[in-house]
Amino acid sequence: MKNRRQLSLLAIPLVLGSAACGGQQVEPALDVSIAWNLETNFVDGGGHRATFRIRNDSDIELTDDNWALYWSMAPREVDQASITAPVTIEWISGDFYRMQPADGFLLPPGGEITITYRGGWAVIKESDAPVGVYMVLESADGSAQPYPIEDYVILPFEGPEQINRGADDLEPIPTAGWLFDEYATIGALPEDQVQLVVPRPQSLTRGPGAVEIDASLRVYYEPELQSEAAMLATFLDGILEGSVAAAEAEGAMEGGIHLRSRDVDVPGSYTLTASPDGVVIAGDRSGVFYGTQSLRALIPGDAYGGEQQAVSIPAVEITDAPAFPYRGMFLDVGRNFHSATTVKRLLDAMAFYKLNMLHINLSQDEGWRIEIEELPELTQIGGFRGHTLDDAEYLHPSYGSGPFPDPNVSAGSGFYSREEYIDLLRYAAARHITVIPEINVPGHSRAAVKAMEARYRRLMDEGRSEEAERYRLIDPADESTYRSAQWYTDNVINVCRESSYTFIATVIDAMIALHEEAGVPLQVYHAGGDEVPQGAWAGSPMCATYLQEHPEIDNPQNLQKAYFAWIADYLTDKGIRVAGWEEIAMNFRADRTWAPNEEFAAAKAIPYVWNSLWGAEDLGNRLANAGYEVVLCNVTNFYFDLAYNKDPREPGLYWGGFINTTDAFEFVPYNLLRSVRADPGGRLYTDADFVGKERLTEAGRANVLGLQGQLWSETLRGQDRLEYYYLPKMLALAERAWYGQADWGEIADRRERDAAIDVAWNAFANALGVREFARLDRMNGGYNYRLAPPGATVENGRLVANTAYPGMTVRYTTDGSDPTAASPLYSGPVDVAAAVIKLSTFDSRGRASLPTVVTLR
Repeated sequence: MKNRRQLSLLAIPLVLGSAACGGQQVEPALDVSIAWNLETNFVDGGGHRATFRIRNDSDIELTDDNWALYWSMAPREVDQASITAPVTIEWISGDFYRMQPADGFLLPPGGEITITYRGGWAVIKESDAPVGVYMVLESADGSAQPYPIEDYVILPFEGPEQINRGADDLEPIPTAGWLFDEYATIGALPEDQVQLVVPRPQSLTRGPGAVEIDASLRVYYEPELQSEAAMLATFLDGILEGSVAAAEAEGAMEGGIHLRSRDVDVPGSYTLTASPDGVVIAGDRSGVFYGTQSLRALIPGDAYGGEQQAVSIPAVEITDAPAFPYRGMFLDVGRNFHSATTVKRLLDAMAFYKLNMLHINLSQDEGWRIEIEELPELTQIGGFRGHTLDDAEYLHPSYGSGPFPDPNVSAGSGFYSREEYIDLLRYAAARHITVIPEINVPGHSRAAVKAMEARYRRLMDEGRSEEAERYRLIDPADESTYRSAQWYTDNVINVCRESSYTFIATVIDAMIALHEEAGVPLQVYHAGGDEVPQGAWAGSPMCATYLQEHPEIDNPQNLQKAYFAWIADYLTDKGIRVAGWEEIAMNFRADRTWAPNEEFAAAKAIPYVWNSLWGAEDLGNRLANAGYEVVLCNVTNFYFDLAYNKDPREPGLYWGGFINTTDAFEFVPYNLLRSVRADPGGRLYTDADFVGKERLTEAGRANVLGLQGQLWSETLRGQDRLEYYYLPKMLALAERAWYGQADWGEIADRRERDAAIDVAWNAFANALGVREFARLDRMNGGYNYRLAPPGATVENGRLVANTAYPGMTVRYTTDGSDPTAASPLYSGPVDVAAAVIKLSTFDSRGRASLPTVVTLR
């Protein structure tokens, strides 16, 4: 089905109606350029003021009835009275906006107009600006044709009024001098003190001498370790001249690399001994696999770039075990889709750094990404986004996906076929990674709702009314009024109709079957359950009847709990554990406050706890103490889609603050209140903020299953952007999830703890800068990890620079241009007299960081 759908999309003509395609392919005739400029966030009463500058260089006259402009932008109210031209700006749904001309509008060929407006909330990132901008032209015959605006620019954010959220914004602007101070405690360590393996093993002792590995060595394995041996041999074969062979061990053998099975107390444990006599890795299956990854980590990163006669590793003895059984990454492919190839690259990186759980979100408001044979509309309709105002053929654009529902040109469209998903499951299993699928219900379900409405209409048109109702997800008489966190008013499944249960049972059964066919039975199913907007179901006649029949449900909000209870029972009967976001463990009161609901703890439901803000800093503690086994996903440390810092050029969201690699590194699993430093506005927490907060009990401590990093995809379009967000943050997550809570986490005094963190972070920064980045430059053809811009200052007429990671190269310019790989190398203080100096960090491939700018007054 997927291939047929994609082939049909390739033939879509440029002439489109609001919901359908037709006509012949035509050459674009519109030549319009647009510049969007943020003027200020310092608007009386809050919000921002911005302009669209539209220039018409085509032969078409834009009038008051023949065009409309569409774009995506994080939803904000627009003050219509503030608009300075004869147009209206309308929020449609989600992050989808439209500008339409009003009476008297005229933009002739060669003309230009500037449209100023005021919007709600501040805009401090260039990635906040309108994206996916396109214009639709109306023809005399009533047809409409969308044109992506190719010449669209976002003017740079340069002044404080553009970078700050208001005049009282406490978060500092990351200038060159600020970065220089941030890096002040970072310095190069002697080579023999640099951490050899990331994540840090529980015990590593260096021995005398080194171990030479060449293609003449064999990888010997015990029968149950054949897969691990083959994978190691394949890796070595790729970096060594000749051919590395793997062979089943026969008795005691000297030399080579030996993989051995043994019983362990903690799954994933291993020992690794590397000496001139050979290498021995022993443990359970997963432990041996992790031991092979540590062996790979001992090999210098620059050896990954091609074949050589031999590689040398230090002689070591490692005894190692994971601190947490759950070491995860979450990937949202609903808001923007990520190909199977991109996911495999993530899986490879996860496996190397000993992460073992991929929680993949396969459904969101903006996309359904897994083929369900029984319900083809889920992907035919819900798997694609394009220009539409009724969602009849596909979903409307969001997150910059633009007007065309073609996965070749838009991250908004695409899904995994059954075969692709099965292949991903097997690929992950070979790397000892468990895939946990999430189908998010009953909120965040707009794609499913619209798809099932399309199915309903099709079957009703065919006169098959009973079948049409079988999977319908709405109450057609529902008059509920709500707006979700992402500003949808139609994204909640009605849980008071029987067909909603038939629907989710069919989906669950299909997912179980896919995992069975892959040979990796489904162990944990994630049911979502987050952010059901208040007001949902309150105006539904079906739900009014349901509540009368179930007086134990005290308010409409807790209908969500009843739906989850049914799903939990359904999965438990099949021997599958159920998980969901933290809301699944909450009892909601009528005033929207809540208390832990212990009902599902006995059923071993797993809440994934994300909220560590707004008074919920201790939420993970509260649920673990209430008897739930929890996965900690704290937004303040592990939301990797949040921007690294406040620099407006740094992409990402910031509703939960700015999340850098250090935030993940500084996480304290058993004392969450020591894991957060500031609120989203930049105000530093004090001990007084945490008076009365719940601490983790000994019983609660045993309920912390592990940690997970999050990759929500609102701003993640494409493989490079995805990797930029999760690397190197994911390496710090791996350090905490594998090695566990650091010793400094137990230091009660804040100043003493911070001093100890500085020392520990410097050691970790050396490991990344000296060893890991060189590896990431070459592994899998190279990853697009973020390069931190250098810090810089001028002291007595001399330029002084430093870096976030020792070992990195810095280059600079004095002519105002951005540095390139050919620019002068910074190797020490430099006499400068130029008015503007720019510096960038470079990797071994010549990639550059964002430039740091030093201006001499």
